[in-house]
Amino acid sequence: MVSEHSDTTGGDTAPLALKILVAGGFGVGKTTMVGAVSEIKPLRTEELLSEAGQSVDDTDGVDQKVTTTVAMDFGRITIRSGLSLYLFGTPGQDRFWFLWDELSQGALGAVVLADTRRLEDCFPAVDYFEHRHIPFVVAVNCFVGTRTYGAQDVSRALDLDGGTPVVLCDARDRDSGKEVLIRLVEYAGRMHTARLLDSVG
Repeated sequence: MVSEHSDTTGGDTAPLALKILVAGGFGVGKTTMVGAVSEIKPLRTEELLSEAGQSVDDTDGVDQKVTTTVAMDFGRITIRSGLSLYLFGTPGQDRFWFLWDELSQGALGAVVLADTRRLEDCFPAVDYFEHRHIPFVVAVNCFVGTRTYGAQDVSRALDLDGGTPVVLCDARDRDSGKEVLIRLVEYAGRMHTARLLDSVG
């Protein structure tokens, strides 16, 4: 978790910065979400899809996708005065998963983006965060022209632990993405507080 400490000279609390991961399968909208909500020009590490990658990059359902993230996306958003989020978008393909352990260091929590046309693609991200006890929310990116499923339906399909939030969103829309991030911060805050109380109890 990225943060700054209290200003001991004036008694005021210094601005707080939290690290958030945006994860999910290939082509689910991670780069789009980071770019939509970021108040700074986002850092992107995208490359054109190549013929060499056709055998390992499954583009079924995302036929129009022509680029892929090969390292990470980075952006920043101020949620309210004194609270900023640093957003790290993870690469979606299995061959880049060695980066996830580095990116997850110090993260408050994660957004797992899901596409109901390829819901199985977000299972690895869900498993990753569950096994490492990193709080996360599942954000269903509602693509135009696709069938809409309710949050409970998605939660059951993913066999999520009880209480893990599932929200519907449009990764292209800044306000929608911001609401997802607020929901994550609130949920992760409750989870970290509960763990702290358990540890001292």
